[in-house]
Amino acid sequence: MKKWLGCACALLALAFAAQLEAGTIKIGVAGPLSGPQAAFGEQFWRGAEQATREINAAGGIHGDTLELVKGDDACEPKQAVAVANRLVDHEHVVAVLGHFCSSSTIPAFEVYAEAGILSITPASTNPMVTERGLPTAMRTCGRDDQQGVVGAEFTVKHLKAQRVAVLHDKDTYGQGLADAMKTHLATLGRKEVLYEGLTRGEKDFNALVTKLRSVQADAVYFGGLHSEAGPLVRQMREQGMTAPLISGDGIMSETFLTSAGGPKYVEGVFMTFGADPRKIPTGKAVVEKFRQAGYEPEGYTLYSYATMQSIAAALKATKSTDGVQLANWLKANPVETVMGTKRWNAKGDLQTSDYVMYRWTKEGKYAEVADKP
Repeated sequence: MKKWLGCACALLALAFAAQLEAGTIKIGVAGPLSGPQAAFGEQFWRGAEQATREINAAGGIHGDTLELVKGDDACEPKQAVAVANRLVDHEHVVAVLGHFCSSSTIPAFEVYAEAGILSITPASTNPMVTERGLPTAMRTCGRDDQQGVVGAEFTVKHLKAQRVAVLHDKDTYGQGLADAMKTHLATLGRKEVLYEGLTRGEKDFNALVTKLRSVQADAVYFGGLHSEAGPLVRQMREQGMTAPLISGDGIMSETFLTSAGGPKYVEGVFMTFGADPRKIPTGKAVVEKFRQAGYEPEGYTLYSYATMQSIAAALKATKSTDGVQLANWLKANPVETVMGTKRWNAKGDLQTSDYVMYRWTKEGKYAEVADKP
């Protein structure tokens, strides 16, 4: 067995060496490139593609060219594992940017860790992504236990809600976010009047809305994605419920507007997300390039761009493709990105989280809430 493992490691090393000799370094970009959450996958790809184009134009990695490889997991855990294995075994990537859904990221990161490949998610916020001690697992976004605190504080102190209902989509991300919200509500002296899960893919929430009305909820928190949040808020409004809907970064896309049925249904919906990266001075030139090309870099576009910058910085500094070495370098060194300076702790989480609250308007746009509790 030891002899076999030694041969396998030698073959893997030769594969990487051949890749580098050829002047190409492959980076996987994994996420939902199809299915209901494909809008987020497009944000990932757009950000990574633009960053890679500019890194290569500036000389690449010591003269080697970065090449992106797509991995479509459709936000399905089993498919994510299959994607991870393909990126490792067949594409021989040296790092992975992804995945999006925490339920996909968590199992996929085990595959990358076993192969010794750096993996950085720009979007998965469940604490378990980095709490398992995987040496190559990192992220360039915050965590649910940070996001849930901001949501609870805003709901109680700003909205003055007394009867809060907490809903989730039974998924790793959605339920984790709802639980974080629920936990912090308790510290603020609020006991939820309803805690219930719905099913991803479901579209008829009228019975649930009737239940929300029966418990007289004056605020509804939803842990989940835009594909369910949209129909939910529309049916709330159609049944005469004016209570605000508060959610997380899973509805940070204009696709939420479509799923809700138009601007008139999203007015007064709130969501947590990082401070708008498009307004950070260090990213101004990049934002303009996107806009000149006819694309608005919303949501996770710049998170993806910054993640690619971080991967490139580690590759340049270490002159290595070893995932543990790359991750250790990032944990010990700051990186200048399109979203400002990024620093990580020993777990692979950002040292600073910048979650703020946004509000959707009657024009179908979202903007940061100026008056915070």
